[in-house]
Amino acid sequence: MNPSQTPATPREQRLHPWSWLFELQQQLRQFLLPLVALLFFGSRRQDSEWPFHLVTLAVILAMAATALLQYLTYRYRIGEDALTVRSGILERTRREIPFARIHNVVVHQNLLHRLFGVAELRLESAAGDKPEAQMRVLRLEQALELERLIRQGGGRAPAAAEEPKAAPGSLLELPLPELVRLGLISNRALVVAAAAIGALWQMFPRDVAEDFVRDQGRQVFGYASQLQLDTLPLIGTVAALLLLVLLSMWLMSIALAIVQYHGFRLSEAERRLTVERGLLTRLRSSVARRRIQAWTLREGMLHRLFRRRQLRVDIAAGGSQEQDGRALKELAPLATPDACDELLRHFLPGVPWPPAQWQAVSMRGWWRLCLPALFVVSAATLLGCRGFGAWGLLSLLWLPWSAFKAHRRVSRMGYSIDPRRVAIRGGWWSRWWRVAELDKLQAVRLDRSPLDHHFGTATLTLDTAGAAGSPALRLRFLEQARARELMDQLVREMARRRLRW
Repeated sequence: MNPSQTPATPREQRLHPWSWLFELQQQLRQFLLPLVALLFFGSRRQDSEWPFHLVTLAVILAMAATALLQYLTYRYRIGEDALTVRSGILERTRREIPFARIHNVVVHQNLLHRLFGVAELRLESAAGDKPEAQMRVLRLEQALELERLIRQGGGRAPAAAEEPKAAPGSLLELPLPELVRLGLISNRALVVAAAAIGALWQMFPRDVAEDFVRDQGRQVFGYASQLQLDTLPLIGTVAALLLLVLLSMWLMSIALAIVQYHGFRLSEAERRLTVERGLLTRLRSSVARRRIQAWTLREGMLHRLFRRRQLRVDIAAGGSQEQDGRALKELAPLATPDACDELLRHFLPGVPWPPAQWQAVSMRGWWRLCLPALFVVSAATLLGCRGFGAWGLLSLLWLPWSAFKAHRRVSRMGYSIDPRRVAIRGGWWSRWWRVAELDKLQAVRLDRSPLDHHFGTATLTLDTAGAAGSPALRLRFLEQARARELMDQLVREMARRRLRW
């Protein structure tokens, strides 16, 4: 190589000059409740108010100093095939992270990030619970460039034989009508409302919350009694109010879906999948295709009404991102069944989907699925009879529905195994399909409960490398002989295959 062409040693770089501000913001979010409590209880005591304010000010100053020191001591260097990170205030740490070992990349931008033109970059390897590097924050172009280097597997310029690189291809986008359908199907406002009510109930003393509910209830019933409505107008008024609440929840759900999934785009480049979404907070998640351990198709009753499905994936070592909602889990939050099937065939070339035939399971002992409902309904009936007399027997009406649902669930269970993959289906009211390649399996377990011994059945559980999706990769209600035959077949396949993860 010509000496003039020898690459210079890459220099160390700092984070963005405003990174200490975002670090301080993160610390304030973690300690927000203790600080508010300190200020609140301090203000209740007027005679000795100033010590509480001094303590609060000292805590905030300490956080600001820590954030500033972290910015001053954080360095990173982009090498040819690895990222070097030096950090620490009192205890200095140096980490070498090969690009080939980084599997999950997340570029996160909230409103404050977008105002300053910066982004937070998180890099995860197969280590598990913590990110290998969390850069809070970089200039947006720096974050995207580093993501590109990781996607290409290093900072070296591509060889001439490798040119040209394939441009990122868009696999799925969600226009506004699809976001409206997603909001109607998901009903996210109900979850948000329940969480808000629970949080408010925990924040205020119990007697205050109970008094508020009691007083509001008395006012509502008092107002209703003053109207002196007949039975039919009263029923119509209540129905109109319920309809208004339902419409409000739907509108809120649609708004939440638009905020969360606006500009959704699934793309693929260099065998990495990238999802971009978000209206106020933009999230860009990237993962190598080989990290995907299992695929899940879901559809509920509303999905079938709108002729839509959802495609989700399990990714190895996605634990830390799973907790804060940044993991790439949804490849298709909402799409037609044909589009979901087409995506599966694209990601799993050579794997037949959907299977031509599903193998049924044993129907013996199907009623086992309604045993939990039997115990719950029995307890509810006893309590209802003690409190309301014979009216408490109405809870027994749930048992026929529970038995019917259990029978339908078992009758729809099925599996399909071929030389490339194993597929499992289940559910009835809410249906699901799970697919995993045989190269991703690392363990097979056969279980038999006392009821399995009685009915001559068994359960076969399949374990993939690091994935913990729901529902589990589990074949239930198999005939004992068939379960052992399948276990031997899968073990032989696993023994002759190389684990890919």
